[in-house]
Amino acid sequence: MKLPRDLSGRALAAQLSKHWHYTLVHQRGSHLVLETQMPRHHRIAIPDHQPLRIGTLSAILKAVAEQQGVSKEELLSKR
Repeated sequence: MKLPRDLSGRALAAQLSKHWHYTLVHQRGSHLVLETQMPRHHRIAIPDHQPLRIGTLSAILKAVAEQQGVSKEELLSKR
């Protein structure tokens, strides 16, 4: 799986909100804090950078995929 090289933090947050039931809780500095209750409580901070670094993006996708019970590929396919 090749991760997108041009994805911004704000675009990632929008996709997580649209497809995976995350909501923006607040922004502190350059980090967006998102939260979901489905299937269980999860809170994650996403840097509002353009573009996100590959390692940072991979770590965020891994955390969300584990929480949602899906693969990273499935998260990216909903773009």
